[in-house]
Amino acid sequence: MNIFAIARNSEGHSFGINAKMANRHGLIAGATGTGKTVTLRKLAEEFSDNGVPVFLVDVKGDLSGMTVKGIMQGKIAERIEQFSLGGENYLNSYPVSFWDVFGETGIPLRTTISEMGPLLLSRLLNLNPTQEGLLNILFRVADDKGLLLIDLKDLRAMLKYLADNAKEFQLQYGNISAASVGAIQRSLLTLENEGAEKLFGEPALNLEDWLQTRDGRGVINILNSEKLINSSRMYSAFLLWLMAELFEQLPEVGDPDKPKFVMFFDEAHLLFDGAPSVLIEKVEQVVRLIRSKGVGIYFVTQNPLDLPDTVLGQLGNRVQHALRAFTPRDQKAVKTAAETFRTNKKVNVVEAITTLGVGEALVSFLDEKGMPTPVEIATIYPPKSQLTPLTQEQRQAWVKDDDLFAYYNNYVDNHSAFEMLAEQANLNQVAQQQAQQAEQQESEGVLGSLSRMIFGTKKRGEKLTVTEEIVSGLSKSVGRSIRSQITKQITRGILGALQK
Repeated sequence: MNIFAIARNSEGHSFGINAKMANRHGLIAGATGTGKTVTLRKLAEEFSDNGVPVFLVDVKGDLSGMTVKGIMQGKIAERIEQFSLGGENYLNSYPVSFWDVFGETGIPLRTTISEMGPLLLSRLLNLNPTQEGLLNILFRVADDKGLLLIDLKDLRAMLKYLADNAKEFQLQYGNISAASVGAIQRSLLTLENEGAEKLFGEPALNLEDWLQTRDGRGVINILNSEKLINSSRMYSAFLLWLMAELFEQLPEVGDPDKPKFVMFFDEAHLLFDGAPSVLIEKVEQVVRLIRSKGVGIYFVTQNPLDLPDTVLGQLGNRVQHALRAFTPRDQKAVKTAAETFRTNKKVNVVEAITTLGVGEALVSFLDEKGMPTPVEIATIYPPKSQLTPLTQEQRQAWVKDDDLFAYYNNYVDNHSAFEMLAEQANLNQVAQQQAQQAEQQESEGVLGSLSRMIFGTKKRGEKLTVTEEIVSGLSKSVGRSIRSQITKQITRGILGALQK
């Protein structure tokens, strides 16, 4: 039985996650300053050491030191000697890729409007049900017409297209309200002010680039979220999209000997704060089913009450640091946390939660049969990597040396809905002008060049006029683009993201 050991109790017994049960998800909880970040780091190191790729959110900017071997000094040295972990040989550095939605402190991390889908985008834009309904119509029209939505200008172009052709579409798709179109456009302005234009575009993230190992160890993908966390909706929508993408793209593997991929979501309460019930239900469904894809999700939060009961009940591996019980809500949180553990006659859980020291925790992990082990009080092992973060210069040098940086660094403005609709508008304008000209010429008894082209009377080998060449070229360009999208069957998964 392979155990990813992360803690030891006063009697010298080691505790950790059973590798076969690591995809049954987990919870790291506790008040600020009690050791959650060290536990997160230690777990990520253990997964990496065992060849499991990891994604983790760095909301405080203090995890970049994982690229550097730790130093045998201070509290780290004390704990290593206390647990007889092997001295200097215990310390290690890790393979890391740094990512940043804003492209400032890591490899640019992007998705597309189409890939995110209407449900998560509605969450991101904070739309009401009526506006969300219009957004669903927009995606349906785009899917039906093969209009690929990549960035925010594509979304704006589609909104204008819907508004300009509302009467044409409302019989097939439903009412298209000008007020709702205006409200979504205003929400887009707010989103742009928060920097969301950096979130959408190409090249978009290929999740296979996260499922990598180097020298037998899993790559740790760190998302710098110091700035992203300031926009809670953007933060939550993006992380939920990542989870949905993994669910849609990865094949079923059941319960493997070790997980294929592990994700740590810090400040997990932001994923659910203010979320509509339909979204929470979808997230609960993804959390329940994604473990069959070999993916483990670990939520990091201050208070277990921050998570919906339907999600909390699926988190089999638990590390509970100290909680403070100053208010009735705090006391309720202590009681709730205590009730989630399998009892141990030697441990008074309610009392222990409020008296744990820094680095100590109540731990309970799933055994080989999937049953929670009795709760124990244990001390978390020290991290192997450097606790202090890299300097800005060191981090930038590391990012630019990453093989993935060259591919993702430069934004590519590919041909999508904005360009296709602009070309169609130009085509319609040219055709309208030429039709008017043809009508005038016909009234004078002379067929114009455009009229011959439209009615097929041009003789083989006869040269096209300049105007006809423009019309013909635009037609072929638009036709190729639309056909290239229509030939792909568009299907959407649980959270509305594209299935590939």
